[in-house]
Amino acid sequence: MRLKSMVMFGLFLAATTLVAQRRQRAPDALPNTPYDGKFTFVRIKYNLASMSGEGGFGYGDPRWNHDYPRAEGHFGKILSELSLIPTYLGGGNVLTFDDPDLFNYPIAYLTEPGFWSVNQKETEGMRAWLAKGGFLIVDDFVGNQWYNFEAQLKTVLPDARLVKLDVSHPIFDSFFRIASLDFYHPYYQGVHSEFFGVFEDNDPEKRLMIIVNYNNDVAEYWEWSDTDFAPIELTNEAYKLGINYVVYAMTH
Repeated sequence: MRLKSMVMFGLFLAATTLVAQRRQRAPDALPNTPYDGKFTFVRIKYNLASMSGEGGFGYGDPRWNHDYPRAEGHFGKILSELSLIPTYLGGGNVLTFDDPDLFNYPIAYLTEPGFWSVNQKETEGMRAWLAKGGFLIVDDFVGNQWYNFEAQLKTVLPDARLVKLDVSHPIFDSFFRIASLDFYHPYYQGVHSEFFGVFEDNDPEKRLMIIVNYNNDVAEYWEWSDTDFAPIELTNEAYKLGINYVVYAMTH
């Protein structure tokens, strides 16, 4: 058991070192582009939860900006090339859940929810946005970070049930036919990804409002897709997931 713990700790340190090396400090939010009807990638900005007081990798990392703005810049170009969705190609916008402008956008992205927190206004804004048709992509968390994500989600949607999804759900066949959900976290070797959803009225026959990439970091593949960070096959699969999410949300 001691040897197993040492091995697991060594893998954690190695993964943490890789992440720290990859994640140079991202910029604060760049100026948002005005709404013009095009699909614009929207990233949710938030304050750190009280349990996450270490502040990232020692430089005041706010967590919400991981992979920003390279991930959305690359993703927008791929979405524009492969679909007929009019897409803003300048990256994306950064908004909070209590920003009225969020209601201009049907899709939003939340990263590192293991460190996410919501206040009362954000809770009300997120709840109203989801009820009016908003679709949230949750990405980039692993292991026991699940507990903070679940707690914050329950603050917003007390009755929400997180349903484990399999490949038969229509979101995995909305543009690309994804044959398998055999994904792994890009840094934590052997950590198998799982996909969860929150449905309108907790009814799996109704609209999927939230897609959760647990034990995964899809945007990491997007961010470094112009490098040799990962095999092209894995990067392609990450783009397929993202495009499917957008097409599903835009058609439901």
